Amino acid sequence: MKYRAILLCLVAGLAIAQTPAQGQARRAQPLEVDRIIAVVNDEAITAYELRARLATVERQLRDQKVQLPPREVLEKQLLERMITDRVQLQYAKETGLRISDLDLDAAMRRIAEGNKLSMQDFRALLEKDGIAWAKFREEIREEIILSRLRDREVQSRVVVSDGEIDNYLANLDTGSDSSNIEVRTAHIILRVPEQASPDQLMRIGARARAALDQVRRGDDFAKVAASYSDAPDGLSGGLMGVRPLDRLPALYADAVKKLKPGEVSDILRSPAGFHIVKLIDTTGGGGPKPAATLKQTRARHILIKINELVSEAEARRKLVALKERLDNGADFAELARLHSNDLSAAKGGDLGWLFQGDTVPDFEAAMDALKINQLSQPVQSPFGFHLIQVLERRTENATDERQRLAARQVLRERKSDEAYQDWVRQIRDRAYVEYRVEER
Repeated sequence: MKYRAILLCLVAGLAIAQTPAQGQARRAQPLEVDRIIAVVNDEAITAYELRARLATVERQLRDQKVQLPPREVLEKQLLERMITDRVQLQYAKETGLRISDLDLDAAMRRIAEGNKLSMQDFRALLEKDGIAWAKFREEIREEIILSRLRDREVQSRVVVSDGEIDNYLANLDTGSDSSNIEVRTAHIILRVPEQASPDQLMRIGARARAALDQVRRGDDFAKVAASYSDAPDGLSGGLMGVRPLDRLPALYADAVKKLKPGEVSDILRSPAGFHIVKLIDTTGGGGPKPAATLKQTRARHILIKINELVSEAEARRKLVALKERLDNGADFAELARLHSNDLSAAKGGDLGWLFQGDTVPDFEAAMDALKINQLSQPVQSPFGFHLIQVLERRTENATDERQRLAARQVLRERKSDEAYQDWVRQIRDRAYVEYRVEER
C-alpha cells in the first residue's frame, strides 16, 4: 500500500556504555529499522512501505485465487507501480488537486455501504485483518486523487474529429454496430519509454514474448500479468471488467473480434508499448442493430461555488446543512432559489432533461447512481459542490445532432485508455528516479 515516505534509513546507536573498571566507552552498533530503496524526485520510498504494500497485494491475489509469482518478481513489479503512483501523486499536488477529509469520509461511507456494513463494523473488520484504519483512509484518498487526475488529464488530451464521428455513424448505418456486444477482457502492458533506444525496445519486446510464451504454455494469465504488466491493474490480474466492444481501445477491439473466449492475442504494438489481450467471455450480439435512442435524466441541483470568499470546506459545510434541511422536509426548489450559485437557481435548480455527456464526469456518475427522487450527498465537480436529485428518466429517439454527440462520447471513451497510458509514460519518463534496492 502507498504509505508516506518515512525517510528513516538507519538509527545510529547514541548510547555509550562505560564501566568504572574499564574506563572506556563502547559505542552501540547502528540498528537498521528501515532503508530507502528508491528516490522519486524529492521523495523516498522505503523498504517498510514496499513490505507493507507487498503483504496487501499478496493477500488480494490469494483472495482472487491467483497463483502468486515468485516473490522477487512481485517485489520488482510492485516497486515500479509505487514509483509510477508516486510520480502521479506529486503531479496532482503540484497542480492543486486535493481530496478533503469531508469528501474522503463520504467515500468511506460508500465503501462501507457497498459491503453492507456500518462504518463501525467496517473499521472493526479491517483492523481484524491487520489493516490500520488511518493508513487505509490515506490509501483511499490517494486512489480518489489518481482517479480524478486521470479524468482531468485524459479529458484535455483526447480529441475526436468529425471524420471519426462520420466513420463511426456510417458503420452503424451499415449494420456493423458492435455496441450491443459486451466483452470481459484482461490485458498485459509492457510500457516503452518515449525516447526508447533500439536496445531498450529489444529488451522490452523480449519480455513481452516471454510473457506471451508463459500464457500459451498454460500459465495463469493473472499470474503472468502480475509478473510483467506495467498497467495499474496488472497487480490485480490485468482484469479490465465488462465493456461494450465498441468502447474498448481500437487496438484491443480489433484483436478481440478475432478471438474466441479463453484465447489470447498476439503481441500488439502501440505508441505506449507492447500489449497482450485475453478475451474471457462475450455477451450480446447476433441481434438486430439497436434503435437510435439515448437515455435522458431530468435532474435538479443546488450548487455552491468555491472562490476566494468560500473555501472548499465551507462550501461542503453549507451543503451538508442544506441536505439536513431537505431530509427534514424542506422544499428543494425554494432552497435552490435562495442558495444555488448558477442560472438554474431561478428554476428551483431544475436542469431539465440531460443526455449522457451533457455534464462533467463527476456530476454524471453521481447522478446516474441515484434512484428517482433520491438526494445525493455533496458531490464535488470542477464547478464546486452540488446536491443532486433525480426527478425522472426516459429514453428518446436521437436527433442527428444527439447521435453525433453520443458517437463522440463513445469515441472519447475508446481513446481514453490509450491517452492515459501515453500521459503516464510521459510523466514517468520526466521524473528523476534513483534505485537503491541493492543497498544494505
